[in-house]
Amino acid sequence: MPNWAEILNEIHKLVENLKKSQPPSKKSPFDIIRRKYLKLVNKKTGRNTILYASNWTQPGDIPSNLLMVNDKDVQGFMTVIHGLQGEELDIILHTPGGSPTAAEALVTYLRSKFNNIRVIIPYAAMSAGTMLACSADEIIMGKNSFIGPTDPQVIYRTPDRIGTSPAHAILDQFEKAKEECIEEPRNIGVWMPIVRSYGPSLLVECENSIRLSNELVENWLKKYMFKDDNESDEKAREISRYLSDHKNFLSHDRHIGIEEAKSLGLKISNLEDDQTFQDLILSVFHATTHTFGGTGAVKIIENHKGVAFINQVKRLIIQEKPE
Repeated sequence: MPNWAEILNEIHKLVENLKKSQPPSKKSPFDIIRRKYLKLVNKKTGRNTILYASNWTQPGDIPSNLLMVNDKDVQGFMTVIHGLQGEELDIILHTPGGSPTAAEALVTYLRSKFNNIRVIIPYAAMSAGTMLACSADEIIMGKNSFIGPTDPQVIYRTPDRIGTSPAHAILDQFEKAKEECIEEPRNIGVWMPIVRSYGPSLLVECENSIRLSNELVENWLKKYMFKDDNESDEKAREISRYLSDHKNFLSHDRHIGIEEAKSLGLKISNLEDDQTFQDLILSVFHATTHTFGGTGAVKIIENHKGVAFINQVKRLIIQEKPE
């Protein structure tokens, strides 16, 4: 199967052929190639296949809210799932994460439609993307695939900016401020401007966000991935707490590779075990990155039949193409 450069050459050749057609075709060569490989994945597995990817690993000034897991994604999945038959689903996932509550809504919807779900990660599914992966019956990763910590990020406001920080880090900083001020009251003057910026509800919001992240991942693991495991309760609890604890990673962007993810106890299969399948998945991924680089698309939700829900910076495109 073709690599990144060969996929790009395939797109360039198709561009020239489309120009020569009479009349010249207005079809997007990026869409044609991407959908070609998505359909081949479905043909290989016999399972419904959906691509869910954001343009977050390429340079660009894209508003983060367009890239993140959000409530609009549920509408996207409703669009591409409509008309699909069967109870098995593969999701090819590439996302920086986003809202845990949006992830919860998405998992609730997906599980109302499918009994068996695999999440395939060609490169990275971080934060709420990792949470989505933990709601699957099985995760498929390659040697160069990554998940990330699920420690929730909390939005805070100061007089001069709006920022985000890990909820655990905010709580740890507040505890550090208390300790230093008790030991030496003169430190109050140093800590007061920082603590004042938290606002009256931020600490409670941090505690609730951590609890929600833990509960969602733990419950999904018990209900789906470990449903046949007699020790599911303890295993799910340990994994969810480990992934959500900022102290274990020090950075929300920390990448967790396949071997470390397996060592946690997650049910993970190697993408390399089936060379044809690996090539097809990577071809979809390469075609998707070329789509992001060559068009205005910033997020794609698309099934193997060519039905797509594509977000651009200033507009939404819904494409329906019968098989």
